[in-house]
Amino acid sequence: MNEVIKALKERRSIRSFKKDKPDRKVIDEIVEAGLYAPSGMGRQGAIILVVEDEELRDKISKDNCKIAGFEEGKDPFYGAPVILAVLADKNIPTSIYDASLVMQNLMLAAHSLGLGSIWIHRAKEEFEMDEYKELLKKNGIEGEYEGVGHCAIGYIEGAYPEAKERKENRVFYLK
Repeated sequence: MNEVIKALKERRSIRSFKKDKPDRKVIDEIVEAGLYAPSGMGRQGAIILVVEDEELRDKISKDNCKIAGFEEGKDPFYGAPVILAVLADKNIPTSIYDASLVMQNLMLAAHSLGLGSIWIHRAKEEFEMDEYKELLKKNGIEGEYEGVGHCAIGYIEGAYPEAKERKENRVFYLK
């Protein structure tokens, strides 16, 4: 089977990560794969925020938990030590779709390098908060951005999840 198709079929969302942080070189390789995602008219309007700092990662986790309405202390990132937040340029009409493709590339790249990943939502709500807008500004990121998702990555803890059976009647050949 073709390696790309094999990766597409085998990748799963991981919900238990080891605390060990992947090497920066591996993280950079995953991020680079994200940058090669297709984008409308080649505009490349999505940006990736690499969150390795444990204190910032835990703050984002806590805020994400509040937004979701989870009980205090739950980690929506399942212990993943690295969070790749993907944001979309609000001035580009296709940016949400483009950023979604970046997320897909990040998850497939992580899988291909032996890491687990999961897409966690609520980045939109986080980056609407003044403190997150300030975080962007403080780091020299200018413009209007909308949070699309968090790609939590790390080494898998426990057994690799089995694929769910594919639902029937999802493909229609039109005439």
